[in-house]
Amino acid sequence: MTKTKKLINAPEDIIPQLISGMVAAHPDMLTREGGTGRAIVAVDGPRDGKVGVVVGGGSGHEPAFAGYVGRGLADAAAVGNIFASPSPEQILDAARAADGGAGVVFLYGNYTGDVMNFTMAAEELEASGTQVRQVQVADDVASAPKERRAERRGIAGDFFVFKIAGAAADLGEPLARVEALAQKANDATLSMGVALGACSLPQTGKPNFEIGDDEMEIGMGLHGEPGVRREKLAPADTVTDELMDTILSEMAPAKGDRVAVLVNGLGSTSLVELYIIFDRLKHILDERGIEIHHSWVGEYATSLEMAGASITLMKLDDELTRLLDHPCRTPALTVGAIEGAAASSARSARRTAQAGDTPAKAKVAANLKREGIITPEIFRAMMQRAGDEIIAERDWLSELDGVIGDGDHGVTMEIGWKAVQGALANAEEDETIEGSCKRMAKAFLDAVGASSGPLYATAFLRAGAAVSDRLNLDAEALAAWLAAALQGVRDRGRAEPGDKTMIDAWVPAVERAQQAAANGSELDVVNAARDGAEAGMKATADLESRRGRSAKLGARSKGHIDPGAASTWVTLRAMAAALAEARATS
Repeated sequence: MTKTKKLINAPEDIIPQLISGMVAAHPDMLTREGGTGRAIVAVDGPRDGKVGVVVGGGSGHEPAFAGYVGRGLADAAAVGNIFASPSPEQILDAARAADGGAGVVFLYGNYTGDVMNFTMAAEELEASGTQVRQVQVADDVASAPKERRAERRGIAGDFFVFKIAGAAADLGEPLARVEALAQKANDATLSMGVALGACSLPQTGKPNFEIGDDEMEIGMGLHGEPGVRREKLAPADTVTDELMDTILSEMAPAKGDRVAVLVNGLGSTSLVELYIIFDRLKHILDERGIEIHHSWVGEYATSLEMAGASITLMKLDDELTRLLDHPCRTPALTVGAIEGAAASSARSARRTAQAGDTPAKAKVAANLKREGIITPEIFRAMMQRAGDEIIAERDWLSELDGVIGDGDHGVTMEIGWKAVQGALANAEEDETIEGSCKRMAKAFLDAVGASSGPLYATAFLRAGAAVSDRLNLDAEALAAWLAAALQGVRDRGRAEPGDKTMIDAWVPAVERAQQAAANGSELDVVNAARDGAEAGMKATADLESRRGRSAKLGARSKGHIDPGAASTWVTLRAMAAALAEARATS
Protein backbone atom coordinates (compact mmCIF):
# COMPACT_ATOMS: atom_id res chain seq x y z
CA MET A 1 0.00 0.00 0.00
CA THR A 2 1.33 3.47 -0.92
CA LYS A 3 2.57 5.59 1.97
CA THR A 4 1.23 9.12 2.12
CA LYS A 5 3.09 12.33 2.90
CA LYS A 6 2.16 15.07 5.37
CA LEU A 7 3.82 18.26 6.57
CA ILE A 8 3.87 17.38 10.25
CA ASN A 9 6.48 16.93 12.93
CA ALA A 10 5.83 14.05 15.36
CA PRO A 11 2.35 12.46 15.13
CA GLU A 12 1.93 12.72 18.89
CA ASP A 13 2.42 16.50 18.71
CA ILE A 14 -0.18 17.18 16.01
CA ILE A 15 -3.07 18.34 18.19
CA PRO A 16 -1.10 20.59 20.58
CA GLN A 17 0.65 22.20 17.61
CA LEU A 18 -2.63 22.55 15.69
CA ILE A 19 -4.22 24.35 18.64
CA SER A 20 -1.16 26.49 19.26
CA GLY A 21 -1.07 27.49 15.61
CA MET A 22 -4.77 28.35 15.45
CA VAL A 23 -4.66 30.52 18.55
CA ALA A 24 -1.46 32.22 17.40
CA ALA A 25 -2.92 32.90 13.95
CA HIS A 26 -6.13 34.44 15.32
CA PRO A 27 -5.23 36.10 18.65
CA ASP A 28 -7.98 38.66 18.19
CA MET A 29 -10.60 35.89 18.06
CA LEU A 30 -9.28 32.81 19.87
CA THR A 31 -7.67 31.88 23.14
CA ARG A 32 -7.07 28.63 24.97
CA GLU A 33 -8.39 27.86 28.44
CA GLY A 34 -8.48 24.95 30.87
CA GLY A 35 -6.06 22.41 32.19
CA THR A 36 -6.38 19.92 29.34
CA GLY A 37 -5.16 22.39 26.72
CA ARG A 38 -7.96 21.25 24.40
CA ALA A 39 -10.54 24.04 24.83
CA ILE A 40 -10.41 26.83 22.24
CA VAL A 41 -12.49 29.80 23.42
CA ALA A 42 -13.77 32.96 21.74
CA VAL A 43 -11.98 36.05 23.05
CA ASP A 44 -15.17 38.12 22.80
CA GLY A 45 -17.83 35.41 22.91
CA PRO A 46 -18.66 34.17 26.42
CA ARG A 47 -20.32 36.73 28.67
CA ASP A 48 -22.48 36.80 31.74
CA GLY A 49 -26.16 36.16 31.17
CA LYS A 50 -25.70 34.60 27.72
CA VAL A 51 -26.28 30.94 26.90
CA GLY A 52 -22.92 29.29 26.21
CA VAL A 53 -22.60 27.46 22.90
CA VAL A 54 -20.04 24.65 22.93
CA VAL A 55 -19.18 22.67 19.82
CA GLY A 56 -16.63 19.96 19.33
CA GLY A 57 -15.49 16.72 17.84
CA GLY A 58 -12.47 15.03 16.40
CA SER A 59 -9.67 16.86 14.66
CA GLY A 60 -9.01 16.34 10.97
CA HIS A 61 -12.19 18.15 9.88
CA GLU A 62 -10.78 21.67 9.95
CA PRO A 63 -12.04 24.34 9.97
CA ALA A 64 -14.64 22.38 11.92
CA PHE A 65 -14.90 22.66 14.85
CA ALA A 66 -12.70 25.33 16.35
CA GLY A 67 -12.87 27.41 13.19
CA TYR A 68 -16.45 28.30 14.12
CA VAL A 69 -15.50 29.76 17.50
CA GLY A 70 -15.96 33.51 17.71
CA ARG A 71 -18.40 36.31 18.41
CA GLY A 72 -21.93 35.47 17.25
CA LEU A 73 -21.25 31.76 16.75
CA ALA A 74 -19.71 29.19 19.12
CA ASP A 75 -18.24 30.34 22.42
CA ALA A 76 -15.87 27.41 22.74
CA ALA A 77 -14.83 24.19 21.06
CA ALA A 78 -13.48 20.99 22.59
CA VAL A 79 -10.78 19.56 20.35
CA GLY A 80 -10.43 15.78 20.13
CA ASN A 81 -7.72 13.65 18.58
CA ILE A 82 -7.81 12.89 14.87
CA PHE A 83 -11.31 11.54 14.06
CA ALA A 84 -11.97 10.94 17.78
CA SER A 85 -14.31 12.71 20.18
CA PRO A 86 -12.85 14.94 22.85
CA SER A 87 -12.90 13.48 26.34
CA PRO A 88 -15.37 14.62 29.03
CA GLU A 89 -12.64 16.61 30.79
CA GLN A 90 -11.76 18.42 27.57
CA ILE A 91 -15.43 19.18 26.98
CA LEU A 92 -15.79 20.40 30.56
CA ASP A 93 -12.93 22.85 30.02
CA ALA A 94 -14.78 24.28 27.02
CA ALA A 95 -18.11 24.34 28.85
CA ARG A 96 -16.73 26.11 31.92
CA ALA A 97 -15.16 28.72 29.68
CA ALA A 98 -18.47 29.27 27.84
CA ASP A 99 -20.74 29.29 30.88
CA GLY A 100 -22.16 32.73 31.58
CA GLY A 101 -24.73 31.54 34.09
CA ALA A 102 -27.59 31.01 31.62
CA GLY A 103 -26.82 27.39 30.77
CA VAL A 104 -24.81 25.69 28.04
CA VAL A 105 -25.82 24.03 24.76
CA PHE A 106 -23.65 21.22 23.38
CA LEU A 107 -23.66 20.82 19.58
CA TYR A 108 -21.84 17.94 17.90
CA GLY A 109 -22.17 15.27 15.24
CA ASN A 110 -24.29 12.20 15.88
CA TYR A 111 -21.49 9.69 16.43
CA THR A 112 -21.33 7.17 19.26
CA GLY A 113 -18.13 8.50 20.78
CA ASP A 114 -19.31 12.11 20.73
CA VAL A 115 -22.67 11.20 22.23
CA MET A 116 -21.02 9.27 25.07
CA ASN A 117 -18.38 11.86 25.92
CA PHE A 118 -20.60 14.93 25.68
CA THR A 119 -23.29 13.16 27.73
CA MET A 120 -20.80 12.29 30.46
CA ALA A 121 -19.63 15.91 30.53
CA ALA A 122 -23.25 17.10 30.66
CA GLU A 123 -23.97 14.83 33.60
CA GLU A 124 -21.04 16.28 35.53
CA LEU A 125 -22.00 19.86 34.71
CA GLU A 126 -25.60 19.28 35.74
CA ALA A 127 -24.46 17.73 39.01
CA SER A 128 -22.60 20.96 39.74
CA GLY A 129 -25.67 23.09 39.01
CA THR A 130 -25.20 24.13 35.37
CA GLN A 131 -28.11 23.53 33.00
CA VAL A 132 -27.09 21.70 29.84
CA ARG A 133 -28.93 20.92 26.61
CA GLN A 134 -27.62 18.83 23.73
CA VAL A 135 -28.33 18.68 19.99
CA GLN A 136 -26.74 15.99 17.84
CA VAL A 137 -26.40 17.05 14.21
CA ALA A 138 -27.85 14.34 11.96
CA ASP A 139 -27.99 15.66 8.40
CA ASP A 140 -26.56 12.83 6.27
CA VAL A 141 -29.42 11.39 4.20
CA ALA A 142 -27.24 8.48 3.06
CA SER A 143 -26.68 7.09 6.54
CA ALA A 144 -30.26 6.12 7.48
CA PRO A 145 -33.76 6.38 5.97
CA LYS A 146 -36.09 9.23 6.86
CA GLU A 147 -38.09 7.13 9.34
CA ARG A 148 -34.85 6.48 11.28
CA ARG A 149 -33.52 10.01 11.02
CA ALA A 150 -32.30 10.04 14.61
CA GLU A 151 -29.72 7.42 13.59
CA ARG A 152 -28.18 9.59 10.90
CA ARG A 153 -24.63 10.86 11.24
CA GLY A 154 -23.64 14.49 11.08
CA ILE A 155 -21.51 15.74 8.22
CA ALA A 156 -21.29 19.29 6.85
CA GLY A 157 -24.71 20.21 8.27
CA ASP A 158 -22.86 21.24 11.44
CA PHE A 159 -22.11 24.47 9.58
CA PHE A 160 -25.76 25.60 9.54
CA VAL A 161 -26.78 24.21 12.93
CA PHE A 162 -23.87 25.92 14.67
CA LYS A 163 -24.64 29.20 12.88
CA ILE A 164 -28.30 29.23 13.92
CA ALA A 165 -27.62 28.29 17.55
CA GLY A 166 -24.79 30.80 17.87
CA ALA A 167 -26.97 33.60 16.53
CA ALA A 168 -29.83 32.71 18.88
CA ALA A 169 -27.53 32.76 21.89
CA ASP A 170 -25.89 36.00 20.78
CA LEU A 171 -29.34 37.61 20.55
CA GLY A 172 -30.00 36.69 24.18
CA GLU A 173 -32.44 33.82 23.68
CA PRO A 174 -32.89 31.61 26.78
CA LEU A 175 -31.49 28.09 26.99
CA ALA A 176 -34.62 26.19 25.92
CA ARG A 177 -35.08 28.52 22.97
CA VAL A 178 -31.46 28.14 21.78
CA GLU A 179 -31.85 24.37 21.96
CA ALA A 180 -35.16 24.48 20.07
CA LEU A 181 -33.76 26.68 17.31
CA ALA A 182 -30.68 24.47 16.95
CA GLN A 183 -32.96 21.46 16.61
CA LYS A 184 -35.14 23.35 14.11
CA ALA A 185 -32.05 24.02 11.99
CA ASN A 186 -31.03 20.38 12.33
CA ASP A 187 -34.46 19.24 11.11
CA ALA A 188 -34.30 21.64 8.16
CA THR A 189 -30.82 20.57 7.01
CA LEU A 190 -29.96 17.67 4.70
CA SER A 191 -26.62 16.62 3.22
CA MET A 192 -25.09 13.96 1.02
CA GLY A 193 -21.54 13.43 -0.18
CA VAL A 194 -19.32 11.54 -2.58
CA ALA A 195 -15.73 10.42 -2.14
CA LEU A 196 -13.21 9.88 -4.92
CA GLY A 197 -10.15 9.04 -2.85
CA ALA A 198 -9.09 8.15 0.67
CA CYS A 199 -7.45 10.17 3.40
CA SER A 200 -4.71 8.83 5.66
CA LEU A 201 -4.20 9.07 9.39
CA PRO A 202 -0.99 10.87 10.41
CA GLN A 203 -0.01 7.98 12.68
CA THR A 204 -0.19 5.33 9.94
CA GLY A 205 0.59 7.19 6.72
CA LYS A 206 -1.67 4.76 4.86
CA PRO A 207 -4.96 5.38 3.05
CA ASN A 208 -7.79 4.45 5.39
CA PHE A 209 -9.73 2.70 2.64
CA GLU A 210 -9.09 1.49 -0.89
CA ILE A 211 -10.94 2.73 -3.94
CA GLY A 212 -10.20 2.14 -7.61
CA ASP A 213 -8.85 4.86 -9.87
CA ASP A 214 -12.11 4.81 -11.82
CA GLU A 215 -14.48 4.48 -8.83
CA MET A 216 -16.42 6.75 -6.47
CA GLU A 217 -18.24 6.09 -3.21
CA ILE A 218 -21.73 7.59 -3.05
CA GLY A 219 -22.78 8.62 0.46
CA MET A 220 -19.32 8.47 2.01
CA GLY A 221 -19.10 9.49 5.67
CA LEU A 222 -16.88 12.25 7.00
CA HIS A 223 -14.43 9.79 8.58
CA GLY A 224 -14.11 7.55 5.55
CA GLU A 225 -17.05 5.33 6.44
CA PRO A 226 -18.16 3.58 3.25
CA GLY A 227 -21.24 5.00 1.57
CA VAL A 228 -24.40 3.40 0.26
CA ARG A 229 -22.72 2.05 -2.86
CA ARG A 230 -19.59 2.16 -5.00
CA GLU A 231 -19.90 3.08 -8.67
CA LYS A 232 -17.79 3.95 -11.67
CA LEU A 233 -16.66 7.56 -11.69
CA ALA A 234 -19.24 9.75 -13.42
CA PRO A 235 -19.25 13.35 -14.70
CA ALA A 236 -19.81 16.12 -12.16
CA ASP A 237 -23.33 16.87 -13.43
CA THR A 238 -24.36 13.23 -13.05
CA VAL A 239 -23.02 13.07 -9.50
CA THR A 240 -24.64 16.38 -8.57
CA ASP A 241 -27.96 15.21 -10.02
CA GLU A 242 -27.87 12.09 -7.87
CA LEU A 243 -26.97 13.91 -4.65
CA MET A 244 -29.54 16.64 -5.24
CA ASP A 245 -32.28 14.21 -6.20
CA THR A 246 -31.85 12.34 -2.91
CA ILE A 247 -31.81 15.56 -0.87
CA LEU A 248 -34.72 17.23 -2.65
CA SER A 249 -36.87 14.10 -2.65
CA GLU A 250 -36.88 14.20 1.13
CA MET A 251 -36.84 17.97 1.63
CA ALA A 252 -39.66 18.48 -0.90
CA PRO A 253 -39.32 22.25 -1.27
CA ALA A 254 -42.11 23.99 -3.16
CA LYS A 255 -41.75 26.59 -5.89
CA GLY A 256 -40.87 29.90 -4.24
CA ASP A 257 -39.21 28.32 -1.19
CA ARG A 258 -35.81 29.55 -0.05
CA VAL A 259 -32.73 27.51 0.85
CA ALA A 260 -29.20 28.09 2.05
CA VAL A 261 -26.59 26.06 0.21
CA LEU A 262 -23.16 24.70 1.15
CA VAL A 263 -20.95 22.94 -1.42
CA ASN A 264 -18.19 21.54 0.76
CA GLY A 265 -14.82 20.10 -0.20
CA LEU A 266 -13.50 17.16 1.81
CA GLY A 267 -9.85 18.18 1.82
CA SER A 268 -8.22 17.76 -1.58
CA THR A 269 -10.97 18.76 -4.00
CA SER A 270 -10.20 21.85 -6.04
CA LEU A 271 -12.42 24.90 -6.11
CA VAL A 272 -12.71 24.29 -9.85
CA GLU A 273 -14.62 21.09 -9.12
CA LEU A 274 -16.70 22.61 -6.33
CA TYR A 275 -17.85 25.50 -8.52
CA ILE A 276 -18.74 23.05 -11.30
CA ILE A 277 -20.93 21.21 -8.79
CA PHE A 278 -22.50 24.48 -7.67
CA ASP A 279 -23.20 25.47 -11.28
CA ARG A 280 -25.25 22.32 -11.80
CA LEU A 281 -26.89 22.65 -8.37
CA LYS A 282 -28.10 26.17 -9.14
CA HIS A 283 -29.48 25.02 -12.49
CA ILE A 284 -31.51 22.31 -10.70
CA LEU A 285 -32.90 24.75 -8.14
CA ASP A 286 -33.67 27.37 -10.79
CA GLU A 287 -35.66 24.83 -12.76
CA ARG A 288 -37.75 24.11 -9.66
CA GLY A 289 -38.27 27.78 -8.82
CA ILE A 290 -36.35 27.49 -5.53
CA GLU A 291 -34.47 30.60 -4.41
CA ILE A 292 -30.93 30.42 -3.02
CA HIS A 293 -30.87 32.93 -0.17
CA HIS A 294 -27.15 32.49 0.49
CA SER A 295 -24.49 30.06 -0.63
CA TRP A 296 -21.02 29.00 0.46
CA VAL A 297 -18.51 27.07 -1.66
CA GLY A 298 -15.24 25.83 -0.21
CA GLU A 299 -13.78 23.70 2.57
CA TYR A 300 -15.92 23.97 5.72
CA ALA A 301 -15.96 20.38 7.07
CA THR A 302 -13.10 18.32 5.70
CA SER A 303 -11.76 14.83 6.20
CA LEU A 304 -7.99 15.40 6.24
CA GLU A 305 -6.99 15.08 2.56
CA MET A 306 -9.94 13.02 1.33
CA ALA A 307 -10.96 13.70 -2.26
CA GLY A 308 -14.65 14.39 -2.69
CA ALA A 309 -17.42 16.81 -1.85
CA SER A 310 -20.74 17.12 -0.10
CA ILE A 311 -23.85 19.17 -0.75
CA THR A 312 -25.88 20.61 2.13
CA LEU A 313 -29.22 22.40 1.88
CA MET A 314 -31.10 24.09 4.71
CA LYS A 315 -34.73 24.93 4.00
CA LEU A 316 -35.42 28.41 5.32
CA ASP A 317 -38.31 30.26 6.88
CA ASP A 318 -38.25 33.84 8.11
CA GLU A 319 -36.94 32.88 11.54
CA LEU A 320 -34.06 30.75 10.27
CA THR A 321 -33.23 33.38 7.64
CA ARG A 322 -32.93 36.08 10.30
CA LEU A 323 -30.60 33.92 12.39
CA LEU A 324 -28.54 32.86 9.36
CA ASP A 325 -27.99 36.52 8.48
CA HIS A 326 -27.08 37.54 12.05
CA PRO A 327 -23.48 38.81 12.20
CA CYS A 328 -20.68 36.55 13.36
CA ARG A 329 -16.91 36.65 13.17
CA THR A 330 -14.81 33.50 13.40
CA PRO A 331 -11.67 32.21 11.63
CA ALA A 332 -13.78 30.17 9.19
CA LEU A 333 -16.92 32.27 8.80
CA THR A 334 -17.72 35.98 8.90
CA VAL A 335 -21.24 37.24 8.28
CA GLY A 336 -22.05 40.96 8.40
CA ALA A 337 -20.23 43.29 10.75
CA ILE A 338 -19.83 42.81 14.48
CA GLU A 339 -20.52 46.00 16.41
CA GLY A 340 -18.69 46.64 19.64
CA ALA A 341 -16.83 43.34 19.55
CA ALA A 342 -14.38 43.42 22.42
CA ALA A 343 -13.07 41.00 24.95
CA SER A 344 -15.35 40.74 27.93
CA SER A 345 -13.60 41.37 31.21
CA ALA A 346 -16.56 40.10 33.21
CA ARG A 347 -15.84 36.41 32.87
CA SER A 348 -17.97 34.34 35.22
CA ALA A 349 -16.27 32.56 38.06
CA ARG A 350 -18.24 29.49 37.02
CA ARG A 351 -15.95 29.25 33.99
CA THR A 352 -12.78 28.81 35.99
CA ALA A 353 -11.15 25.66 34.72
CA GLN A 354 -10.98 22.97 37.30
CA ALA A 355 -8.29 20.40 37.03
CA GLY A 356 -9.60 16.86 37.29
CA ASP A 357 -8.93 15.19 40.59
CA THR A 358 -6.27 12.56 40.52
CA PRO A 359 -7.40 9.11 41.61
CA ALA A 360 -7.65 8.86 45.35
CA LYS A 361 -4.79 6.99 46.93
CA ALA A 362 -6.12 3.58 47.85
CA LYS A 363 -4.34 2.32 50.93
CA VAL A 364 -4.20 -1.36 51.73
CA ALA A 365 -6.65 -2.14 54.50
CA ALA A 366 -6.11 -4.94 56.96
CA ASN A 367 -9.47 -6.54 56.22
CA LEU A 368 -8.98 -6.96 52.45
CA LYS A 369 -9.11 -10.53 51.21
CA ARG A 370 -5.69 -11.87 50.34
CA GLU A 371 -6.45 -15.22 48.67
CA GLY A 372 -5.21 -15.58 45.10
CA ILE A 373 -1.95 -15.25 43.20
CA ILE A 374 -2.81 -12.01 41.36
CA THR A 375 -1.32 -9.36 43.60
CA PRO A 376 -1.69 -5.64 42.81
CA GLU A 377 1.83 -5.72 41.38
CA ILE A 378 1.03 -8.66 39.09
CA PHE A 379 -2.27 -7.04 38.09
CA ARG A 380 -0.44 -3.88 37.02
CA ALA A 381 2.05 -6.01 35.08
CA MET A 382 -0.88 -7.66 33.29
CA MET A 383 -2.26 -4.25 32.34
CA GLN A 384 1.16 -3.02 31.21
CA ARG A 385 1.45 -6.10 29.00
CA ALA A 386 -1.99 -5.41 27.56
CA GLY A 387 -0.77 -1.97 26.57
CA ASP A 388 2.36 -3.39 24.97
CA GLU A 389 0.43 -5.80 22.79
CA ILE A 390 -2.26 -3.29 21.80
CA ILE A 391 0.51 -0.95 20.68
CA ALA A 392 2.21 -3.76 18.77
CA GLU A 393 -1.06 -4.58 16.98
CA ARG A 394 -1.96 -0.94 16.26
CA ASP A 395 -1.67 -1.15 12.49
CA TRP A 396 -3.65 -4.40 12.27
CA LEU A 397 -6.45 -2.95 14.39
CA SER A 398 -6.54 0.21 12.27
CA GLU A 399 -6.65 -1.85 9.08
CA LEU A 400 -9.64 -3.78 10.41
CA ASP A 401 -11.33 -0.50 11.24
CA GLY A 402 -10.50 1.00 7.87
CA VAL A 403 -12.67 -1.59 6.15
CA ILE A 404 -15.87 -0.90 8.12
CA GLY A 405 -15.14 2.27 10.10
CA ASP A 406 -12.87 5.30 10.01
CA GLY A 407 -9.53 3.52 10.32
CA ASP A 408 -8.43 4.96 13.65
CA HIS A 409 -9.24 2.19 16.15
CA GLY A 410 -5.65 1.01 16.52
CA VAL A 411 -4.37 4.56 16.87
CA THR A 412 -7.05 5.39 19.45
CA MET A 413 -6.31 2.27 21.47
CA GLU A 414 -2.59 3.00 21.37
CA ILE A 415 -3.19 6.49 22.76
CA GLY A 416 -5.43 5.15 25.51
CA TRP A 417 -3.18 2.32 26.58
CA LYS A 418 -0.05 4.48 26.54
CA ALA A 419 -1.86 6.81 28.93
CA VAL A 420 -2.77 3.82 31.11
CA GLN A 421 0.82 2.65 31.14
CA GLY A 422 2.03 6.08 32.15
CA ALA A 423 -0.54 6.33 34.91
CA LEU A 424 0.28 2.88 36.29
CA ALA A 425 3.98 3.72 36.31
CA ASN A 426 3.13 6.40 38.89
CA ALA A 427 1.15 4.06 41.13
CA GLU A 428 2.49 3.46 44.63
CA GLU A 429 3.41 -0.06 45.62
CA ASP A 430 0.58 -0.33 48.13
CA GLU A 431 -2.15 0.84 45.74
CA THR A 432 -4.97 -1.68 45.56
CA ILE A 433 -6.30 -3.20 42.37
CA GLU A 434 -9.40 -1.03 42.72
CA GLY A 435 -7.18 2.05 43.03
CA SER A 436 -5.25 1.07 39.93
CA CYS A 437 -8.50 0.56 38.04
CA LYS A 438 -9.61 4.09 38.94
CA ARG A 439 -6.25 5.38 37.80
CA MET A 440 -6.57 3.49 34.49
CA ALA A 441 -10.12 4.75 33.90
CA LYS A 442 -9.18 8.40 34.30
CA ALA A 443 -6.07 8.05 32.16
CA PHE A 444 -7.86 6.30 29.30
CA LEU A 445 -10.84 8.66 29.33
CA ASP A 446 -8.75 11.84 29.48
CA ALA A 447 -6.43 10.68 26.70
CA VAL A 448 -8.89 9.23 24.24
CA GLY A 449 -12.43 10.49 24.23
CA ALA A 450 -13.97 8.82 21.15
CA SER A 451 -16.32 5.94 21.97
CA SER A 452 -13.49 3.84 23.38
CA GLY A 453 -12.79 6.34 26.17
CA PRO A 454 -16.15 6.10 27.98
CA LEU A 455 -16.44 2.38 27.28
CA TYR A 456 -13.05 1.43 28.69
CA ALA A 457 -13.25 3.91 31.54
CA THR A 458 -16.61 2.52 32.63
CA ALA A 459 -15.30 -1.03 32.28
CA PHE A 460 -12.26 -0.30 34.47
CA LEU A 461 -14.32 1.50 37.12
CA ARG A 462 -16.94 -1.25 37.34
CA ALA A 463 -14.31 -3.99 37.38
CA GLY A 464 -12.38 -2.29 40.16
CA ALA A 465 -15.51 -1.77 42.22
CA ALA A 466 -16.36 -5.46 41.88
CA VAL A 467 -13.12 -6.42 43.67
CA SER A 468 -12.97 -3.51 46.12
CA ASP A 469 -12.95 -5.95 49.04
CA ARG A 470 -9.81 -7.72 47.86
CA LEU A 471 -6.06 -7.23 47.98
CA ASN A 472 -5.30 -10.15 45.65
CA LEU A 473 -7.48 -11.83 43.05
CA ASP A 474 -8.22 -15.54 43.07
CA ALA A 475 -9.97 -17.37 40.22
CA GLU A 476 -13.50 -16.36 41.25
CA ALA A 477 -12.49 -12.75 41.86
CA LEU A 478 -10.78 -12.55 38.46
CA ALA A 479 -13.94 -13.87 36.81
CA ALA A 480 -15.94 -11.27 38.75
CA TRP A 481 -13.55 -8.56 37.58
CA LEU A 482 -14.07 -9.60 33.96
CA ALA A 483 -17.84 -9.87 34.35
CA ALA A 484 -18.06 -6.38 35.84
CA ALA A 485 -15.93 -4.96 33.03
CA LEU A 486 -18.33 -6.51 30.51
CA GLN A 487 -21.35 -5.09 32.31
CA GLY A 488 -19.77 -1.65 32.31
CA VAL A 489 -19.29 -1.78 28.54
CA ARG A 490 -22.86 -2.98 28.02
CA ASP A 491 -24.35 -0.31 30.25
CA ARG A 492 -22.37 2.52 28.69
CA GLY A 493 -22.56 1.42 25.04
CA ARG A 494 -26.04 -0.20 25.02
CA ALA A 495 -24.77 -2.90 22.67
CA GLU A 496 -25.86 -6.52 22.85
CA PRO A 497 -24.48 -9.79 21.45
CA GLY A 498 -24.94 -9.95 17.72
CA ASP A 499 -24.50 -6.19 17.18
CA LYS A 500 -20.94 -6.73 15.88
CA THR A 501 -19.07 -4.86 18.60
CA MET A 502 -16.55 -5.67 21.32
CA ILE A 503 -19.47 -7.18 23.25
CA ASP A 504 -19.37 -10.16 20.89
CA ALA A 505 -15.88 -10.96 22.19
CA TRP A 506 -16.51 -10.00 25.80
CA VAL A 507 -19.61 -12.15 26.32
CA PRO A 508 -18.04 -15.53 25.40
CA ALA A 509 -14.87 -14.48 27.23
CA VAL A 510 -16.76 -13.93 30.47
CA GLU A 511 -18.92 -17.03 30.05
CA ARG A 512 -15.86 -19.25 29.67
CA ALA A 513 -14.04 -17.46 32.49
CA GLN A 514 -16.93 -18.07 34.88
CA GLN A 515 -17.03 -21.74 33.92
CA ALA A 516 -13.29 -22.09 34.50
CA ALA A 517 -13.50 -20.29 37.86
CA ALA A 518 -15.61 -23.09 39.34
CA ASN A 519 -12.70 -25.52 39.57
CA GLY A 520 -9.74 -23.88 37.88
CA SER A 521 -6.86 -21.59 38.72
CA GLU A 522 -6.48 -17.92 37.98
CA LEU A 523 -4.49 -18.82 34.85
CA ASP A 524 -7.24 -21.19 33.75
CA VAL A 525 -9.72 -18.33 34.06
CA VAL A 526 -7.78 -15.82 31.99
CA ASN A 527 -6.83 -18.46 29.39
CA ALA A 528 -10.51 -19.37 29.06
CA ALA A 529 -11.40 -15.71 28.68
CA ARG A 530 -8.74 -15.31 26.01
CA ASP A 531 -10.04 -18.29 24.04
CA GLY A 532 -13.65 -17.17 24.36
CA ALA A 533 -12.73 -13.72 23.11
CA GLU A 534 -10.91 -15.18 20.13
CA ALA A 535 -13.91 -17.31 19.16
CA GLY A 536 -16.23 -14.35 19.59
CA MET A 537 -13.94 -12.09 17.57
CA LYS A 538 -13.80 -14.50 14.65
CA ALA A 539 -17.58 -14.93 14.74
CA THR A 540 -18.09 -11.21 14.19
CA ALA A 541 -17.01 -11.68 10.56
CA ASP A 542 -20.37 -13.33 9.87
CA LEU A 543 -22.40 -10.60 11.55
CA GLU A 544 -24.04 -7.53 10.09
CA SER A 545 -23.18 -4.46 12.11
CA ARG A 546 -26.01 -2.88 14.09
CA ARG A 547 -24.10 -0.36 16.20
CA GLY A 548 -21.65 2.49 15.64
CA ARG A 549 -20.49 3.95 12.36
CA SER A 550 -20.34 0.60 10.58
CA ALA A 551 -24.09 0.10 11.18
CA LYS A 552 -24.67 2.35 8.16
CA LEU A 553 -23.07 -0.30 5.91
CA GLY A 554 -25.74 -2.97 6.37
CA ALA A 555 -24.78 -6.17 4.55
CA ARG A 556 -21.50 -4.62 3.42
CA SER A 557 -20.17 -5.01 6.96
CA LYS A 558 -20.30 -8.81 6.66
CA GLY A 559 -17.08 -10.69 6.03
CA HIS A 560 -14.98 -8.44 8.24
CA ILE A 561 -13.86 -8.87 11.86
CA ASP A 562 -14.99 -6.13 14.22
CA PRO A 563 -11.96 -4.12 15.40
CA GLY A 564 -13.36 -3.64 18.92
CA ALA A 565 -13.72 -7.39 19.30
CA ALA A 566 -10.17 -7.79 18.02
CA SER A 567 -8.72 -5.37 20.58
CA THR A 568 -10.65 -7.19 23.32
CA TRP A 569 -8.98 -10.44 22.30
CA VAL A 570 -5.55 -8.80 22.17
CA THR A 571 -6.06 -7.39 25.67
CA LEU A 572 -7.10 -10.72 27.19
CA ARG A 573 -4.33 -12.56 25.31
CA ALA A 574 -1.81 -10.17 26.83
CA MET A 575 -3.23 -10.56 30.32
CA ALA A 576 -2.96 -14.34 30.03
CA ALA A 577 0.63 -14.16 28.82
CA ALA A 578 1.65 -11.81 31.62
CA LEU A 579 0.08 -13.99 34.29
CA ALA A 580 1.74 -17.11 32.87
CA GLU A 581 5.12 -15.38 33.03
CA ALA A 582 4.48 -14.21 36.59
CA ARG A 583 3.65 -17.77 37.67
CA ALA A 584 6.70 -19.17 35.93
CA THR A 585 9.05 -16.78 37.72
CA SER A 586 7.44 -16.96 41.16
